[in-house]
Amino acid sequence: MEKHNEHVAFYGVRYIVNDIDAAVSFYKDLLGFTVNMQVAPGFAMLSKDSLHLYLNKPGFGGAGQPMPDGTPVAPGGWSRIQLEVSNLEEYIAALKTKNADFRNELTAGAGGKQILLRDPSGNLVELFEPNEQGKR
Repeated sequence: MEKHNEHVAFYGVRYIVNDIDAAVSFYKDLLGFTVNMQVAPGFAMLSKDSLHLYLNKPGFGGAGQPMPDGTPVAPGGWSRIQLEVSNLEEYIAALKTKNADFRNELTAGAGGKQILLRDPSGNLVELFEPNEQGKR
């Protein structure tokens, strides 16, 4: 068997955002991320526990460049990071007092309860409270 890459490991999540300052404030102030680096005007690196979040403004740095077919890099979509929260209803209420923008209402499924929060560029953050079946 041919070896293609002996070391592949999770590195982080990258979101494309319209406004670096607004995105950094959102993740830091609303969700408790730590700002590890911010390079004006278009890049920031944040962390929360073992999650590393990289934010790029379109056109800034390698990750913000258009695709070879000319398609612009843009924020949004359905992909998202998922953050585990205890007492989700209480957390939602606290975020609403800070004018957080939710994409939907609280929903419940076999694994637990969830709601989708939008960052200032429309990227999604799933807040999730697992029930017994949803716990790892």
